[in-house]
Amino acid sequence: MASAKETYRAELRAAARQLGERCLYSAAKWAAELLVGVDLDAAPAPSAAMDSPSSSSAAAGRLLHLHRSGGSSFRHRPRPGGGSSSEAGTPLGGVSYVSTPIPDDDAFDSGGDKYLLAKTYFDCREYRRAAHVLQNQAGRKAVFLRCYALYMAGEKRKEAEMIELEGSLGKSNAVNQELVALERELSTHRRTGSIDSFGLYLYGLVLRDKGCEGLARTILVESVNSYPWNWSAWSELQSLCTSSDILNNLNLKNHWMKDFFLASTYLELKMHEEALKRYERLMGVFRCSGYIQAQIATVQYSMRDLDEAEMIFEELLRTDPFRVDSMDIYSNLLYAKESLTALSFLAHRVFLTDKYRPESCCIIANYYSLKGQHEKSVLYFQRALKLNRKYLSAWTLMGHEYVELKNTPAAIDAYRRAVDINPRDFRAWYGLGQIYEMMGMPFYALYYFRKSSYLQPNDARLWIAMAQCYESDPLQMIEEAIKCYERAANSNDTEGIALHQLAKLHGMLGQSEEAAVYYKKDLERMEVEERQGQNFVEALLFLAKHYKSIGSFEEAEHYCTRLLDYAGPEKETAKNMLQGIKRLQSGFPSMDIDHFAL
Repeated sequence: MASAKETYRAELRAAARQLGERCLYSAAKWAAELLVGVDLDAAPAPSAAMDSPSSSSAAAGRLLHLHRSGGSSFRHRPRPGGGSSSEAGTPLGGVSYVSTPIPDDDAFDSGGDKYLLAKTYFDCREYRRAAHVLQNQAGRKAVFLRCYALYMAGEKRKEAEMIELEGSLGKSNAVNQELVALERELSTHRRTGSIDSFGLYLYGLVLRDKGCEGLARTILVESVNSYPWNWSAWSELQSLCTSSDILNNLNLKNHWMKDFFLASTYLELKMHEEALKRYERLMGVFRCSGYIQAQIATVQYSMRDLDEAEMIFEELLRTDPFRVDSMDIYSNLLYAKESLTALSFLAHRVFLTDKYRPESCCIIANYYSLKGQHEKSVLYFQRALKLNRKYLSAWTLMGHEYVELKNTPAAIDAYRRAVDINPRDFRAWYGLGQIYEMMGMPFYALYYFRKSSYLQPNDARLWIAMAQCYESDPLQMIEEAIKCYERAANSNDTEGIALHQLAKLHGMLGQSEEAAVYYKKDLERMEVEERQGQNFVEALLFLAKHYKSIGSFEEAEHYCTRLLDYAGPEKETAKNMLQGIKRLQSGFPSMDIDHFAL
């Protein structure tokens, strides 16, 4: 009996060939890359029983960089519970995967020659010629390619109409004119049982484009259950899983490909610990997979573990120097670390590899943005969007560049285009909030900040932005601001803004005890981080005055003594307070003029 990894290889080998023959090239590429990623000597298998969140997660590191939102040593550092010594075909928890037979193709029947001709036309982007050649072919494979060619012809025409009507980046109501006829034909095939899993995948695409998301999910689930190796179908299903409730209600067979889908969807839904756990288990079998390593690096970037993510990306580039996939995430990471030299090297490399890939243009745009050349950055983001109008990161990051250029209308348009593509992009909602706050429209800003914080509730920066909006002069809603700062303080506010503001606001409200608590916490944080500045001095001065006012002279003297190390008016204030404390401790009355009054 063949081992599980030999079974994985056989399945992926057949899938890469079958997907390529149906012109599903992205899915074929994914399967082929995964095939060579199977570790020849690996024993652990991906687990099908990994539905509980990881208990070893740390609260720290979940804050995404709002402007740019993610080695061999990496392979030797498994997380606790991430490895297993079980046989590849026996997942942890004793749960076995279902066995899905690889379907036979019907390509070389009486119409096999015509199918080869149609595929050639399809490869040359002559989609209508391809559909015409297969007009009278009844085989399932021929029916799929004919319908897929018509779908692509409609998409090609839609893109041309959009450019003709509104320009390459303009909005347009142009639609794929083939959708109605395709839906009619594919639904008939489904009712009569004459449709295969590839036809179901195409039917799901058509329904998604028509806005029938619920039915599209059902159809795509049927497709992946009958043929689980089509990563394009899984990806479309993922795009329709906008919440964990929708994900949990999917009726999916327990094939090993389901683990890849769940890991990717967890990452999209910001369930980072769950995603990381699954990917690290999958590495037990697919140890050489560049895709899994890139996904783990993306998770680490999203959790703000930038050094670990950078190490993995560097290893990927060493083993695959002409790789462009996922390198835009790497460029975001380098931007966040302000590593201009490394980002320059990466931009030069992708430019020489393939300068007309959308990812390449995005990387070059990040490079110019980090150099402060925002006009050039916008130019390259626009090039990326001309190549792929649905490139989410490019819309969001171009909005940031327009903010830098003070081009408010263009920034708003870019952010709105981003949320149209993916309503779960919290960075775009945050950007809109910033824009409206700058325009003096705090209620609009609050609406967008709330949207972003709902999508990313553990991001301290979003709560701080909302709190500052509540604090602004038009609103002055101090109690609401305090609530937001408290959420930020509990969400790993690495910059310490929330603690300082909580102390100030409680002080403004006359709540000295609460203010003292937060000033002490902020002081402890700054001492640990060895930070000293105006906030440090302000905290010392408040605590000195507070403890003097409540009669805790030793505490007050301690903070006053520390203030003597700093120049400025606070030092003189501390000296006067120390003198006053000593008089109070010695029992002598205050030496003011009224004391000598007759």
